[in-house]
Amino acid sequence: MTWKLVNYCDENDYRAHFVRVYCSGPINTHDGIAVRFRRDQFDHCFYESTRRNGIKDQFSGVRAERIDWIKATLEDPSACQLAGWDAQKRRYDHNRRVALVKGNYVVVISLKSKTTANFVTAYLMDTPASLQKLTKAPKWVPPP
Repeated sequence: MTWKLVNYCDENDYRAHFVRVYCSGPINTHDGIAVRFRRDQFDHCFYESTRRNGIKDQFSGVRAERIDWIKATLEDPSACQLAGWDAQKRRYDHNRRVALVKGNYVVVISLKSKTTANFVTAYLMDTPASLQKLTKAPKWVPPP
């Protein structure tokens, strides 16, 4: 796996990279799931909330320089695969898969079928408490 950081001059270069690498076709996971990406997910993935109020208002160079880690994580058979959390139902959901690599980098996908999924988000876990909460999730098991 390649865990290099990508350094561009500005946000537009990262956006073009995202569209070129991720939005031109699906990225296949190590276990054969075709993950699709939408252009409008760039802002959700690479912006952060400066006030921690849920409104993502500032481009994050820390997130953006890890843009290639998304693909590397999806393709990594050694990534820790955990069930995602459904906040509305307040329970774990195996139709949502969370891949954890390098101790604190997360990629979340939402399964649409046994072989297809949509990208949800990717980010560094920035607090020990959030990482501890994540690692309490059950191991991901493919839904029937």
